[in-house]
Amino acid sequence: MAEFMSQGLEAHSPEMQKAVDDHYNFILQFWKPDRNAYKSLALSYVVPSEYHEHYENVAQGLGTYIYEAVVFYADNNLK
Repeated sequence: MAEFMSQGLEAHSPEMQKAVDDHYNFILQFWKPDRNAYKSLALSYVVPSEYHEHYENVAQGLGTYIYEAVVFYADNNLK
């Protein structure tokens, strides 16, 4: 996902949305989040947390980028 951000692709780009779809399908192995639950999971990438720290260590702003992509995906694909 960092590569899409570094390429300047928007969070709602087809490439990033495919990556989020892959992420969502991975999550389905463990639980089936609805729209709000999936967005809440992504919020942990923005607020102070281990997830946020991890993504920020990969690339500054990556947690927010992924959050924005997940929100777009959830709003357009989940109930």
